[in-house]
Amino acid sequence: MLVSPEQERALGLNAYENILQKEKASQDQVLNQMLQTVGWRIANAARRPDFDWEFTLVENDKVANAFCLPGGKVFVYTGILKYTEDETGLATVIGHEIAHAMARHGAERMSLTLLAQLGETAMQTAIRTQSASAIRVFDYAYGLAANVGVMLPYSRTQEYEADHIGLILMAKAGYDPRAALGFWERLSKGKSASSSPAFLSTHPTDYDRIAKIKNLLPEALEYYIN
Repeated sequence: MLVSPEQERALGLNAYENILQKEKASQDQVLNQMLQTVGWRIANAARRPDFDWEFTLVENDKVANAFCLPGGKVFVYTGILKYTEDETGLATVIGHEIAHAMARHGAERMSLTLLAQLGETAMQTAIRTQSASAIRVFDYAYGLAANVGVMLPYSRTQEYEADHIGLILMAKAGYDPRAALGFWERLSKGKSASSSPAFLSTHPTDYDRIAKIKNLLPEALEYYIN
């Protein structure tokens, strides 16, 4: 981990401002209220007062994606709502993405990539100055690249860790973690469609993953109060 939390958040804030300028925020009051309700319940369960939480719904039904930038800036695209279906499904997505940010998985990917490309000394300079190469690798690491095919995939270890943390977060927030299975199964079916959800480019969904989630449920249910 060669990127400090402060450097990571500085790059995240720059990305956040750029995304707000490029993307169209949804004006749907019902969907926005749902996002704020679910988002803040998960955020409160995360207990990260150092995160400056904000939840933005992007109006784009053709993009099924969501991500959390360092420091708590969460974006959800309307295209993923057909897979979430309800608040609990959305809690699965937000919990999972916040878990990636809490575990600093993007910083891990960014560190490995920049180290391989530049070496440690040049890497630190690139991050400190927010050079074009650092910003480009940040975008790839956090799934922000325009070309889905060049996004850096999370490792299976990172994915399972995010599943684990995400299930506990949604359970602590009062959402039944068993509902996560339905979301991942629906998303898995979308994988076979002609237009695979962008969410899947960095989130491999398969029977092995779903089986592991089933194994994690007993622990997550200990935090769930219906």
